[in-house]
Amino acid sequence: MLSRFLLSTPLLFLSAMVAQAEIKPEVILEGLKCPSGVAIQPETETVFVAETAASQIIRVVDGKAEVVVSEFPADEYGKGPTYQIGPLGLAFLDKEHLVVGDGSLKDGEEVVRVYTIGENGAEVQKADAGKKTNPLEAEGEMPGEGNFYGVAVDIDNVYVTSNGDDKKGWIARASLEKDGLGELTRYIPTKDSVDVDAPAAITISPRREVVVGQMGEINDQKDSLLTFYDQKSKSLLLSLPAELYDVVGLAYSPKTGRLYAVDYSWADPKQGGLYRLDAVRRDGQQMVKATKLIDLDQPTALAFNQAGELYITLFGNGDGKDTSKTPATGKLLKIGEGL
Repeated sequence: MLSRFLLSTPLLFLSAMVAQAEIKPEVILEGLKCPSGVAIQPETETVFVAETAASQIIRVVDGKAEVVVSEFPADEYGKGPTYQIGPLGLAFLDKEHLVVGDGSLKDGEEVVRVYTIGENGAEVQKADAGKKTNPLEAEGEMPGEGNFYGVAVDIDNVYVTSNGDDKKGWIARASLEKDGLGELTRYIPTKDSVDVDAPAAITISPRREVVVGQMGEINDQKDSLLTFYDQKSKSLLLSLPAELYDVVGLAYSPKTGRLYAVDYSWADPKQGGLYRLDAVRRDGQQMVKATKLIDLDQPTALAFNQAGELYITLFGNGDGKDTSKTPATGKLLKIGEGL
């Protein structure tokens, strides 16, 4: 039964497709301080970016950055180099409500926030103005999880990936309520399911499965996984090697239904890039073929607008703290329709 399901499912898309034209990204913004998340506002198609080392969220207005939410606290992540982090993943509930996954506090204190978004030029909100969920509760001796890197919104729930100190690497979930989000709870301990660390990328498939990219270890091994979970049962439907080093972003094209990923490649940023993920069969087994479309230096997130244009954030220099000595080099890129 399972094999029949995998053969018929459109979770991934077959690779018998016309070769794509040469891709030439357009730089929309540069000089950003370590952007880590990107989302497209429904109806307006305005692009929002989490500029994590600047502790703020911006949107693109007439080709320029406009601050929307500011003054997030700042935490640090990593060991040699150490990164300053604030807001991380972004996703919209609807035109007026933006969900933000937090990385600015200590594990056990971090929350998911929802902001009501005003018109262009509206007064900048402070970070604590957003409605917030509860932090995740501790599990035994382990503190509540933090670093909500990826955010995905479905009809009834919001999902976030969590990469704090808890070695299980959780997907957390909060229900959608009339006045915001319900209780944030532990949903799936991903390492228990696949024995690979660090859930980072997350999206919802056309069939409404929760699709998660497990980064794996931060080394030079292509150990990332592409995994699919049933929302109701929480069961693992499919887990496949992604042929990527550190997959941190996933998105389906609204025009073609194809699945795309960005690979940060921590150990060697020169190996990072944008990939199309296609389903293939090898020796009778379903597998993923990752086709590299362009080289990218430290990509962190991607999002399509309804026209099929793709926006990608590039992290840039490591800390973004002292731009007088080291200018910020983060970027927002745009790729035209056709993916």
